[in-house]
Amino acid sequence: MRRNVVIGNWKMNGSVASVTTLVKKIIARGFGEKADCFLCPSFVHVKLVSDILNNSSSNIELGAQDLSEQIEGAFTGEVSGEMLSDLGAGLVLVGHSERRQRFDEKNYLVAEKYKAARAVGLIPVLCVGETQIERENGETEKVVGQQLRVIVEECGSELMKGSIVAYEPIWAIGTGLTATPEQAQAVHGFLRETLSECSSALADETRLIYGGSVKADNATQLFEQRDIDGALIGGASLDAEQFLSIWESAER
Repeated sequence: MRRNVVIGNWKMNGSVASVTTLVKKIIARGFGEKADCFLCPSFVHVKLVSDILNNSSSNIELGAQDLSEQIEGAFTGEVSGEMLSDLGAGLVLVGHSERRQRFDEKNYLVAEKYKAARAVGLIPVLCVGETQIERENGETEKVVGQQLRVIVEECGSELMKGSIVAYEPIWAIGTGLTATPEQAQAVHGFLRETLSECSSALADETRLIYGGSVKADNATQLFEQRDIDGALIGGASLDAEQFLSIWESAER
């Protein structure tokens, strides 16, 4: 039985004061009996969030938004997986659409980052998704299938075990648009079928989550779909009440 998971991706938002307040509000009413929860602050706030979580009895876990494919060295501005692990992170996003689109990260680089995460014991959250034009051209499965197969081929079933795959249609991120539960389920079902090409056990065990303007008012319908095991939450994760409501839906 796959356990639901909700991941808050705060992107480049927050101050020491606002992050402290947000984390404490989430901790105060956290759940966690039936669904996991990770918070992914910006790099500069990772230590702050780590300290708050460590000083609480919460089972909320720490994540990160990205990592370098490099282990160490002269890579100014980069952050390694080992550094994130040292600060208590247990999970990291890999190949987020904003990294692919704004920073031109290609599939091969995403694969290297995936391997770097695995090398230090971080759970990689592989993000896949199509643009509006690609969807309108009927290329959704071609695009997300290729993004997933590159990782499977480069890393193999052993490194894929225990990872998370997030379907985040680019046209639904930060736009207020969202895939219908049926549209999201169709892509999640395809992703699970694609994983089954490697291993039926891998397909059954891998958690597939949706990320694309997930809010309190659409979370329940999304989580009711057979192959949707949680959510990667952007803007709504910056609002404690919204985030807690989504997490509560995942618990149900």
